[in-house]
Amino acid sequence: MTDPVEIRSRDNPLLVRLRKLAQDNTAYRKEGAVWLEGDHLMRACLARGHALQDVVISESGWEQPDLRMLSGQGRRAVRVPDALFRGISALESPASIGALVALPAATGIDADAASLVLDRLQDAGNVGSILRSAAAFGVRQVLAIKGTAALWSPKVLRAGMGAHFGLRLVEGLQVDDLAALCVPLLATSSHAEQSVHRARLPSPAAWVLGHEGQGVQPTLLDRCAALLAIPQPGGEESLNVAAAAAICLYESARQAAD
Repeated sequence: MTDPVEIRSRDNPLLVRLRKLAQDNTAYRKEGAVWLEGDHLMRACLARGHALQDVVISESGWEQPDLRMLSGQGRRAVRVPDALFRGISALESPASIGALVALPAATGIDADAASLVLDRLQDAGNVGSILRSAAAFGVRQVLAIKGTAALWSPKVLRAGMGAHFGLRLVEGLQVDDLAALCVPLLATSSHAEQSVHRARLPSPAAWVLGHEGQGVQPTLLDRCAALLAIPQPGGEESLNVAAAAAICLYESARQAAD
């Protein structure tokens, strides 16, 4: 293994760039790259065939053989004092390793793909959890309407647990852009007469998930081929949007497998 490059100044341009990516939710758009903190995200990235650029490892991390080996998977390994690594991290308990990764090239909408449409979802944890469910249940395209939490922001990346690298992600869309889809749109409503599990769901389809407080905006609801209810015998008014997404995606996958 090639010896790592040593950086000991917090003003080094690489560390300045990484701090920005780690602490600014939309910096990735200008920088064209994301910061993956922790070995789990790095391994998920590699498993999906994406390359690591600069891998940054703390001095204490270098003492761990598995992390030392992982640091050799990038274009370049950079070793920094623990204090400098903590200065990059936005986590309460910083990891010991992270990597700079090029942002995947922007893509257009795949008209025929099973999809999720995120309509102005605000909570980064919800968005990341939804991406995990999408990847788990075989949905490969996620379309984010403008106003949705930045898909490649640090919090969404952490909540997604590596799901990003198995998905086609398109963000900053307007409702009218969804005219490019050739699959029917489906949404949930507590007022719908038919339940998700009793309907014969089209496959492929695009599930629409709305703002946590306001739901799906009316102009987007008008585009939906069906509104379906998720039974809640416990009597709650509504489900968390990430939980609702998992239920809908599971039912679509179950029916498609029958």
